[in-house]
Amino acid sequence: MNIYVSGLSYRINDDDLRQLFEEYGEITSAKVITDRETGRSRGFGFVEMANNEEAQRAIDELTGAEYDGKVISVSPAKPKTDKPRNGGGFNRERRGGFDRGSRGGSGNRGERRDY
Repeated sequence: MNIYVSGLSYRINDDDLRQLFEEYGEITSAKVITDRETGRSRGFGFVEMANNEEAQRAIDELTGAEYDGKVISVSPAKPKTDKPRNGGGFNRERRGGFDRGSRGGSGNRGERRDY
């Protein structure tokens, strides 16, 4: 089971996160998410545990616990969605106020004018 852990101290690294969960069972992976540019922790991470029952026990016992001076939140991770990171939406190419097929001019094409 993949577990989402938030509220982590910015000093926590992957090894610290692994050690926190090891007493509950076998850890497949532990990763603190860091900022791409600065390398600094973003205050949350993910722990993958091999056994779902052990993972649920860790979630139950660690939610609301204090770790390195901060109260952490622990929950099952939500699976990634296939949504584009730019917000999605239909036909994102259109950015301006004009339709690509428009040639400009007045909107009265084909109507007779009485001058």
